[in-house]
Amino acid sequence: MIMEAKGYTLDGTVDLHGRPALASKTGKWKACAFLVGYEAFERMAFYGIMSNLVNYLTTQLHEDTVSSVRNVNNWSGSVWITPILGAFIADTYLGRFWTFTVSSLIYVMGMMLLTMSVSFKFMKPTCTNGVCSKASSSQITFFYSSLYIIALGSGGTKPNISTFGADQFDDFDPQEKHLKASFFNWWMFSSFLGALCATLGLVYIQENLGWGLGYGIPTVGLLFSLFIFYLGTPIYRHKVRKTKSPARDLIRVPLTAFRNRKLQLPDNPSDLHEFEMQHYTSTGKRQVHHTPVFRFLDKAAIKDGSSSRSGAINQLCTVTQVEGTKLVMGMALIWLVTLIPSTIWAQINTLFVKQGTTLDRSLGSNFKIPAASLGSFVTLSMLISVPMYDRYFVPLMRRRTGNPRGITMLQRLGIGFVIQVMAIAIAYAVEARRLHVIKVHDVIGPKQIVPMSIFWLLPQYILLGIADVFNAIGLLEFFYDQSPEDMQSLGTTFFTSGIGVGNFLNSFLVTMVDKITGRNGKKSWIGHNLNDSHLDYYYGFLLVTSIFNLGAFWWASNRFIYKRETKELKEGCVEMEPPKAVDTSLGLQV
Repeated sequence: MIMEAKGYTLDGTVDLHGRPALASKTGKWKACAFLVGYEAFERMAFYGIMSNLVNYLTTQLHEDTVSSVRNVNNWSGSVWITPILGAFIADTYLGRFWTFTVSSLIYVMGMMLLTMSVSFKFMKPTCTNGVCSKASSSQITFFYSSLYIIALGSGGTKPNISTFGADQFDDFDPQEKHLKASFFNWWMFSSFLGALCATLGLVYIQENLGWGLGYGIPTVGLLFSLFIFYLGTPIYRHKVRKTKSPARDLIRVPLTAFRNRKLQLPDNPSDLHEFEMQHYTSTGKRQVHHTPVFRFLDKAAIKDGSSSRSGAINQLCTVTQVEGTKLVMGMALIWLVTLIPSTIWAQINTLFVKQGTTLDRSLGSNFKIPAASLGSFVTLSMLISVPMYDRYFVPLMRRRTGNPRGITMLQRLGIGFVIQVMAIAIAYAVEARRLHVIKVHDVIGPKQIVPMSIFWLLPQYILLGIADVFNAIGLLEFFYDQSPEDMQSLGTTFFTSGIGVGNFLNSFLVTMVDKITGRNGKKSWIGHNLNDSHLDYYYGFLLVTSIFNLGAFWWASNRFIYKRETKELKEGCVEMEPPKAVDTSLGLQV
């Protein structure tokens, strides 16, 4: 093959100027080294805000508990939802690199404005003799505008930086494909490092040295990481967009199938419309093989159904186009069952933090642990678990299953969801214990400290960290790997949007539970005074919901079929993804 003879990459990637990328001089981990620095600093900035935002809203802007939890979840949800827009722009118009470039500048601008908002006295409410006034409308507008500018910038950086990193590995080079297998594990490891710095260092700085300094440090770090990122520009690989509007097939295929709904499907899938392999060779695309799911969509590829009609929407669809739509529909089912786990995750930076503020946080005679710093144990458990998973668990399971990943991506998610159920069960038990201590010691006031150590919360934090090694990394890898070829940025937003919708769902649940349980003068489960509330009931509700969600995940995962692609690498030779076996012991497809 000509590309191979000249030492170019086999997947058709190019450099910034559109020239074929040399395999020996571009990509791989030497390129990713410039990217992981940005990811660490960006995560430090995000978690530096997110981890302690509920405390800033209640202590500095003087919002009540329910309002602060709702506002934190709404902002966090926006941060994770806006990547849908950023991914669409990248896949359809600008590409990953330039979408990231523009969005990162918006992100930095938002960080600068937020640092100003928490630094200058005239931008915060004033207190006189211990009595604090409410934040003015202009102060609130400036503060939240800064937050949502960050959310907008994050929308363009989040879905593109990780997929851009994965693009640095050639899927058709066996050695590089092996390296890529562990890419997402170590990518998330750098993300966890940034989060650890935020929850251990920045949270303490914010509460003890000033909010301005606590937000200013990650702002400077973000600027520095961008400088490092652009130093690596000469060795980055860029994927060529092969379709002008890759998302168009998601509309075209169902409409064509609907128009052909009265036609009979052929018994043999090979009778459906598909281009010859030569077409995929000349265009550099990958052919996706037929699968027996969502059969009604196959009617979009019936040869004598729409071939006589005119107009783009009535043109024949190929099996590859139909299978791309099937992949997205299959991922959508998996996405739906990730919403409840994302709601559980949302507790870490909201109710878990408020719960921690009521407990004894003393460490020695003069030092108090910031409640939000307990989130560092989530990160620490991740940092310990990722190398163990990659270096010990995967090789062990690889020998047992023959799967290069050790276990399948859906099995990985299932394990993470089970651990998460255990975590919320422990959270329920600990809260029940906290309420028992309150009753025994007659703790009534909202600012009274419950004589119970904050370290009682450690098990739920640690378990959620371990669970995240399985489900967060697994979801990111799953949605990238199973997305149609031209929609991998958009596919990655299944991961981010699931977290976003989970935050919105938690915001909705907290608001509705507060309104319903607090009607007619009754005591709300999530009142302003957590020492006189029933947070255990809310955790119990989440526990039951999570158990039902596990059943839904089992059902959805049993119906998902992994994609199989073919691409011609050299004349007369076709490389195909290995067929997937079925693991009947777990009921999940391998």
